[in-house]
Amino acid sequence: MNNALLLQSTATLAAAVVLDMALGEPRRFHPLVGFGRCAQAVERRANRGGQGARIWLGAMALLIVTAPPVGAVVALRHAPLHFTVALAAEAVVLYFALGLQSLGRHARDVTAALNAGDLARARNAVARMVSRDAGVLDEPGVAAAATESVLENGNDAVFGVVFWYLVLGLPGALAYRLVNTLDAMWGYRNARFCRFGRCAARIDDAVNFFPARVTAFFYALGGDFFCALRCWRAQGSQWKSGNAGAVMSAGAGALRVRLGGAAVYQSKPQPRPTLGAGAPAAAADIARAINLVWRGLVFWLLLAAAVEWGLAIGSDSAGFHD
Repeated sequence: MNNALLLQSTATLAAAVVLDMALGEPRRFHPLVGFGRCAQAVERRANRGGQGARIWLGAMALLIVTAPPVGAVVALRHAPLHFTVALAAEAVVLYFALGLQSLGRHARDVTAALNAGDLARARNAVARMVSRDAGVLDEPGVAAAATESVLENGNDAVFGVVFWYLVLGLPGALAYRLVNTLDAMWGYRNARFCRFGRCAARIDDAVNFFPARVTAFFYALGGDFFCALRCWRAQGSQWKSGNAGAVMSAGAGALRVRLGGAAVYQSKPQPRPTLGAGAPAAAADIARAINLVWRGLVFWLLLAAAVEWGLAIGSDSAGFHD
């Protein structure tokens, strides 16, 4: 077996991360933004009729908007390209699927506003990260909301993409990111989306089951390991989403910070369990959460490189015969 092919996944991941670090989120046009606009247009036309019909229409809408880009990536993988060109093309697509620098930029905006004592600006900045009513948050509430968002989106925008890339290649990584985007757009439990977005929400839950738990473990490795495991075990299943609960409880425990608690959504207070341990969140904890995500990504890359290197050595050894 070709060692270059065995090591391609790690090399592509590393290249995509370097692109994300160097370029950040595209300022003029992001393919995921274009995908979102396409999804909005399809939803406006398809989300109608009876409640039962909307479930099937939502499933068909999901296929309509995800099949073309995933199919294009499959075609790219089978195109007769030089190895270096293929690796570069995969790295660029994977770069667009990752969102680490974008997540960090939004988090830094919140931190800078809190450090400047500008609560109004901090609320506006965190409103770009979360769906709760940011206007009612005090400073610890803003810090907690931003920290929760960093931890949860560390899975959605980084580790989930990496997981499915290593398991199913670029088509798997892209399909995961697109389904995750549709869940963020359609996965609301309101009159408009409770039926239409059900398929996207269920698929997103399924494809996040393993990545969320791997993410939680890597968060534990990057911080207070035993506190993270205790919080994950005791608190993770109490959250409305088991996937998000595992990620955020382990992350909060690793940071030894207290998150969760009641929040206001669409002017309605909603009870939520407490996550983590220690003091309430502060501005400094937002940066600590970003660093935790980075440490987890380094663990991912090192593990992937070690596994693929071991496979390459095993492949070479298998070629020798007495």
